[in-house]
Amino acid sequence: MLELATGSGLALAAGLNAWIPLLGLGLLSRYTDLVTLPPAWAWLENGWVLVILAVLLSLEMVADKIPVVDSINDVVQTVVRPTAGGIAFGAGATSETTTVTDPATFVESGQWVPVVLGIVLALVAHATKAGARVVANTTTAGTAAPVVSAAEDVGSVGLSVAAVLLPVLVVPVLIALVVAAVLVWRGVRRRRQGRGAAWAEST
Repeated sequence: MLELATGSGLALAAGLNAWIPLLGLGLLSRYTDLVTLPPAWAWLENGWVLVILAVLLSLEMVADKIPVVDSINDVVQTVVRPTAGGIAFGAGATSETTTVTDPATFVESGQWVPVVLGIVLALVAHATKAGARVVANTTTAGTAAPVVSAAEDVGSVGLSVAAVLLPVLVVPVLIALVVAAVLVWRGVRRRRQGRGAAWAEST
């Protein structure tokens, strides 16, 4: 089901950067024929909304590349990114795109379903990103923050584009996310266990 793949790709993109998929959807709908947003989500293509999203994106991109500030930003984004993921999934999965021509059938069971799916996917992607960022900052004393953040931004753009133009590519990304989430979770557990053992030895 291409609607599911499109929504999933946009939600995962929001888990990496909340504003890229929303800004992308709005711009594509306003200035191209690649995306036609349904009435419920047409506000995304409003000029003022696009300006606000662009400003928020600029602030996010700067904050996410500064060591320490990026960790604080991740805490704040724990609420923002899942919310953006819900919006991105809901808007993307119910829009007509070059690959999705009958999105209405996907949401016959309820308008809330895509939004909830987007929130969950974005939260998983965000948690995996935040966990990996902690490990990267710890092992490199924060010097990896700009590079990792830039890679995440590129990934968010790539996922957003793929979700609209070639949603089938989102499937392997979903699989990779599951694998990455498991690896990050194991790494965080090992670090906590190591700290616990060190604390026990010192006392």
